[in-house]
Amino acid sequence: MKRIGIIVGSLRGNSFNQMIANTIPELVDSAKYEYISIGNLPLYNADLDRGEGLDPVRHYREAIQKTDGILIVSPEYNSGIPGVLKNALDWASTPTKTAVLIHKPAGVIGATPGVKGTILSQQQIRQTLDATQSYVLPSQKMYISQVMEKIDSETRKLTDETTRKYLQRYVQSFIQWIDQVQRLSE
Repeated sequence: MKRIGIIVGSLRGNSFNQMIANTIPELVDSAKYEYISIGNLPLYNADLDRGEGLDPVRHYREAIQKTDGILIVSPEYNSGIPGVLKNALDWASTPTKTAVLIHKPAGVIGATPGVKGTILSQQQIRQTLDATQSYVLPSQKMYISQVMEKIDSETRKLTDETTRKYLQRYVQSFIQWIDQVQRLSE
């Protein structure tokens, strides 16, 4: 059974993207999921990035290392990547030669109340993951627009059936992608 790490790029208590992330395990139960918190990471500072690093950084990197792949579920802030997520990806990109994101399969999902989805944010996330030598699921995109109409704020889950089907297919494709990446790495 694959171990999938889920990183949510929002720290907000009622984050729509957290609600999308909460839905994933019930849509595809053929994997084990672990939420990887980024809220306690300090701002990236190379002066602090020595040895095994600070405890929050070390735990974060170990959590990513233990996964077969990571799904990033993130909003778009001001037409771009949320600062907290960029910071987390920067911490996972070092040390340069042994970073936990090197050759790590990754998928990117995003939800927003707007009509354009998270297109610009996802482009920046993909660019950052490319720079870290992660293997991002190619070709497929998972943009969830007008998310407020597609979630139940009480259960904190995605309820729109069409979007649930698309999300399920995306996660299934991601799990297949992990198998392809593992074959490429052999």
